[in-house]
Amino acid sequence: MKRSWPAGAAPFAWLLVFFALPFFLVAKLSLSHAVLAIPPYAPRLDLSRGAAGLIGFVRELNFATYTRLAADRLYLLAYLSSLKFAAIGTAILLAIGYPMAYGMSRYGAFARQTLLIAVIVPFWTSFLIRIYAWIAILNPTGLLNQVLAAFHLGPLNLLNSQTAVIIGLVYAYLPFMVLPIYAVLDRQDESLIEAAQDLGCTPTQAFWRVTFPLSWPGVAAGALLCFIPMVGEFVIPDLLGGSDTLMLGRTLWTEFFADRDWPAACAVAVVLLGTLAVPIALFQRQQAKVLS
Repeated sequence: MKRSWPAGAAPFAWLLVFFALPFFLVAKLSLSHAVLAIPPYAPRLDLSRGAAGLIGFVRELNFATYTRLAADRLYLLAYLSSLKFAAIGTAILLAIGYPMAYGMSRYGAFARQTLLIAVIVPFWTSFLIRIYAWIAILNPTGLLNQVLAAFHLGPLNLLNSQTAVIIGLVYAYLPFMVLPIYAVLDRQDESLIEAAQDLGCTPTQAFWRVTFPLSWPGVAAGALLCFIPMVGEFVIPDLLGGSDTLMLGRTLWTEFFADRDWPAACAVAVVLLGTLAVPIALFQRQQAKVLS
């Protein structure tokens, strides 16, 4: 059956409208420079001048903003800090999410569905409200310290710290790690484990030699689903982190809304996108090898 032209073109039209065009505008702004005007950047394309306006517009674009970002240590620290938080959060999520997904896949049908719903339930509540709930929990006079006081422990000053940011990231993105891994584990053929054990493998050896390698696509997908948005996270570090918590999401907000430096904010976004494209490309390459 031949694929109809409109159906085949729809995904490309979607990517063009909602990704390519916005990225082109952001990339163009990153090559501009900030000015005291509305909008706060220049140059601006003047089509009324025809070709001369287009040529003048292109000539004024430059990489000065990128040079300034590379020379400013604050942006480098925010960039490295974002990668650090995302890497730590992803590692913790994998350590917590994989056992959860593995346990869910080993239950009966009814228990699996119940646990699956329990994992999805947080999505039914506003993300912002859930983060505000953690403020109440981690507050010096909050629920956590009240429980610790009952056992004559604490208090712990976790709010406005890097630890609070990690806790918020792990809590918010845990379903994104559990669900892809569970989807892969749930489809695995249990007869492969039985065959491995018949050939002399212990249950532990069968897990590491059969179950885990076959679940790698789910692990990689979960890691990407968590790592990529955590690098650019803004809400969690802004509400749970202190003033010394540097992340690119907060840097973008500051440049765009507080400093009104739109070219710098767009340049940071382009660098961030370029960085995140690397693990995505590696994952796609690995998937192509597996499918081939």
